[in-house]
Amino acid sequence: MKKYFPQFIIILIIGTFLSSCAKRDYKDLWVAVVTPASPVSDTAPLCGTIKGTMLAGKTYTIGCDVIINQGDTLTIQEGVTIKFTGKYGMGVKGSLICLGTKDHPNLFTFPGLTKTDNPGANPSTDPALAGNWIGIIGATTCPMMIIKWTRIEFGGAAIPSGSPIKQIFGNPYPLFFQNPYGLFVLEDSWVYGSTDDPFRILGGKISVMRNTFEKCGYTGGEAMNAKAGTIGNFAYNLCIGMATNGPKLSNSGAIVGVPGSNVRMYNNTIVNCGYRRAAAGRGGSINFEEGAGGMAYNNLIVNCKFGLRVVQNPIADTANLSYGYNYTYADSPSVANNIYPSMAVSVCISKAMSTDIPNPSTFLPAGWKPGDSYTAPASLLGTNNPQFINGPVPMPAGLNLRDIATVGNYNFRLKITSPCIGIGYTGFTTRKDVPIDAKYGATEITPPGKDIGAFQSNGSGNQH
Repeated sequence: MKKYFPQFIIILIIGTFLSSCAKRDYKDLWVAVVTPASPVSDTAPLCGTIKGTMLAGKTYTIGCDVIINQGDTLTIQEGVTIKFTGKYGMGVKGSLICLGTKDHPNLFTFPGLTKTDNPGANPSTDPALAGNWIGIIGATTCPMMIIKWTRIEFGGAAIPSGSPIKQIFGNPYPLFFQNPYGLFVLEDSWVYGSTDDPFRILGGKISVMRNTFEKCGYTGGEAMNAKAGTIGNFAYNLCIGMATNGPKLSNSGAIVGVPGSNVRMYNNTIVNCGYRRAAAGRGGSINFEEGAGGMAYNNLIVNCKFGLRVVQNPIADTANLSYGYNYTYADSPSVANNIYPSMAVSVCISKAMSTDIPNPSTFLPAGWKPGDSYTAPASLLGTNNPQFINGPVPMPAGLNLRDIATVGNYNFRLKITSPCIGIGYTGFTTRKDVPIDAKYGATEITPPGKDIGAFQSNGSGNQH
């Protein structure tokens, strides 16, 4: 008798594979394993299409726009330096996986420029705000952009009219992602300088954790400007000297069938933001705008133009928005008077939460309602010092709030005597939209911390 068993097994395996492919939702194609590709040469400037692997420790020069085609992948190993020699960018139609490490971070930069970390640097002549190379611009076809332990400096140059990057998106940002079904991870990285937002995202599943955003946006720009159905977590980030806000979330531009924007923003440290914003009534710390929901807990807000803004028109998704346990420090009356921004000044309906610090009952007038203006007592100024190991608190004499825009020599970790230690709210969970994976997902989605801000006294949180 003939034996059909091996043939049966082969047919069964093929059938199972085809069945699984048929059932797989095309929206989750990013879960597919990306096959490693061949090494990229560093012997000549790169130009045109690019794929493969940039090898650890090498320096690559970009001599014109480079494009990762749809279906291709560029993997960047640790300790790689990438220098853009003109107003060029990296267009990502396929996948980008950039895997720096703590000991050997990667670097995207423009040669010959030096950081201007001195307080009070003139924004009109600061190379950080001038835009020298375009940025990393993802297409709607980009299923995956993973960036870990990477420095991104001096980006945001206007896109020349003949650039192929302009066919992907018309506006420049150091980081841009726009696949509503895709995966975006930015962790343990630094973004220094930009002409507008250092990071804009139009939909997708995100994990943005333990990063530092410094001096971004000339007259406007937030550390994260997310819209169009963006879901995930923004946590343990240090945002300092943003033109407008730390994180901003909106649901404008969402497409049918995509969940509304909902991001959990927790344990961030947001310092001196909002002072280069050109429009009145805008900017400062955390924004929830048109149709956007989520959470905002355990954030440390220091000398920002406005406190947490829940925008009334177009209104945020207030039914799916919760916040509290946020800590504000104010050195000026204008900051103290806008811990809860008013409708008159900022079109906001942010609620005063009894868990906030300072306790709103100690400075808001009787009968105050969300959106009302108020005048804080002078005794509020300089109180509740968060006690950074070394920070601009209180503001150094002779400087304005807008003058502190970079980390420089500051250390935003907390002293052991800090009132921020041990008062964080841990009774909520993180979103689970992004998988945990050393290469194809988030290395770690750090849970809510018991201390306020990005730096935890147990050594977790932001590692910069």
